[in-house]
Amino acid sequence: MDAQRRGRGDRMDPADQWVLNPKTGEYELRLTPSAPQSPGGAPGPATGARTAAPRSGASRPAAPRTGGAPRTDVPPQRRRHTEPAETPAGRRGARRPVQPKPRRGRKVLLWTGGTMAFVLVGVAAAGYLYLRHLEGNVTTTDVGSAGASDFSTDEAFSILVIGTDKRTGEGNEGYGDKGSSGHADTTILLHVAKDRSNATALSIPRDLIVDIPDCPTKLEDGSEKVVPGTRGVRFNRSLGENGRDPGCTMRTVEENTGISVDHFMMADFNAVKTLTTAVDGVDVCVEKPVDDKDSKLVLPAGESTVEGEQALAFVRTRKSFGNSGDLDRIKVQQQFLGSLMRKMASGDTLTNPSKLLKLAEAATEALTVDKAIGSVGTLKDVALELKKVPTKNITFTTVPVKDNPAETVKATVVLDESKAPQVFDMISNDVSFTEVQKQRKKEKDAAAARLKGSKAPASEVRVRILNGGAVAGSAQKMLQYLQVEEGVTKSENAGNAPEALKRTTLEYAPEQAGQARRLAAIMGLSGAAMKPGESVTNSQGLPAITLTLGKDFKGAGVKLNAPAEAPDVEKSTADKVTCAS
Repeated sequence: MDAQRRGRGDRMDPADQWVLNPKTGEYELRLTPSAPQSPGGAPGPATGARTAAPRSGASRPAAPRTGGAPRTDVPPQRRRHTEPAETPAGRRGARRPVQPKPRRGRKVLLWTGGTMAFVLVGVAAAGYLYLRHLEGNVTTTDVGSAGASDFSTDEAFSILVIGTDKRTGEGNEGYGDKGSSGHADTTILLHVAKDRSNATALSIPRDLIVDIPDCPTKLEDGSEKVVPGTRGVRFNRSLGENGRDPGCTMRTVEENTGISVDHFMMADFNAVKTLTTAVDGVDVCVEKPVDDKDSKLVLPAGESTVEGEQALAFVRTRKSFGNSGDLDRIKVQQQFLGSLMRKMASGDTLTNPSKLLKLAEAATEALTVDKAIGSVGTLKDVALELKKVPTKNITFTTVPVKDNPAETVKATVVLDESKAPQVFDMISNDVSFTEVQKQRKKEKDAAAARLKGSKAPASEVRVRILNGGAVAGSAQKMLQYLQVEEGVTKSENAGNAPEALKRTTLEYAPEQAGQARRLAAIMGLSGAAMKPGESVTNSQGLPAITLTLGKDFKGAGVKLNAPAEAPDVEKSTADKVTCAS
């Protein structure tokens, strides 16, 4: 190969520097320059001269290379020896600029770069189109003021998950009630704490007796009608009957629990089948063999993996567990959902593109949601926020209920008033049933230290009582309770606080710590509720501590630390496998 084709000095053609790397077996671009030219040599490419053709029979000396090794490592297409082209007559030896031919290596680079750009654009377009496709899978319902206007990643949120017994949909003819318009067959209120430290999935029995409020409902033509409410009926009638939409079910939950519901997700029987198939099955466990003629569920004792029709049979079966009632079926469903959550969050699913695509298709096709979370991007945000909660801190529990005393033959249940209000209060206030420690250790120690030390006698406690968000009249009732029942005679009603507080507080000066500890013990206040500060005076001009009753105040004589202690309710967490019995 002549010197011009190889390049010389810093004018070397990059296309001629592709060499084979024997270690990798790939061609690489080598940027080391050729050996310097000898003085007086023939003009190189810098002058633009054409090298004369050799005489017949003469051999062409090999051009020197750095290191002295023969050039054997260039790409094969550069090793072919070609005789110089014949110059036109009368022009032999003429010096003229030579137009370089396009180098193949350069063509490869340009073609590859252009193709990569095209591929990237194609992938981006395909990704966009796929997202549009997924959004087309999701069905949305306008529930008006029943739901939040948007989804916030910075706040606590509650989503009502509704499973209907509607028989429409491929393969669903044999399930549910033949004439059902889609009742709330399975309902779970999923509440995620603001700091994402914990979440609670609260199952609501379909046979719970509730009051259904009036429900403004959007019709298909855009108009609105109000479906009249009904008192003392089964909870499952809050959906489907008389045209009630999921917004009505959301309103029913809020009215009967006091927990705000922000959004809803609704699915039919197909959801269980498609989601479990998308993750290649869900692991379940039963204490004894199951052979249910009604649900067609057949399982051996111990652990099994179910998907599709078998998974649906597992969550629908009644007669194989407990007393064959709805409450025992709820326990089985909670265990199943915990296992499904573990499978969806597992590395085997999250690192498998094929499974993720199947899961995305299944989830979007199975869901009907409110318009506020109807986009794929928002649904993704919801999933990411839920993923932040450790599975060990996702608690499954059920609304505390008892048999309906109005029935001779027990078929429905009513709220257990001794337990239910505490459960609802804990969920509303982000209190974890798994007793998650939300505060840092230093803050916890500091709060605990405020409760340690001597307590002043009740007769020495001088306190001002303000209403800071509690029910009207609470300050006066608390005053009477303290004076009559607890001997805190140096107390006074100081009226309303400047602003409403979510939680009750007790402010005191350092020298009043003994008095504050005594009042905290009487009221069941935590160390976090005690606020050291500056001394204030009461109406008589005497130094006093200040008790401000917040929205968490439950009444005179009811200790405020009671809701923080989980009531005796059945519960499980999403990180553990529990065998159904």
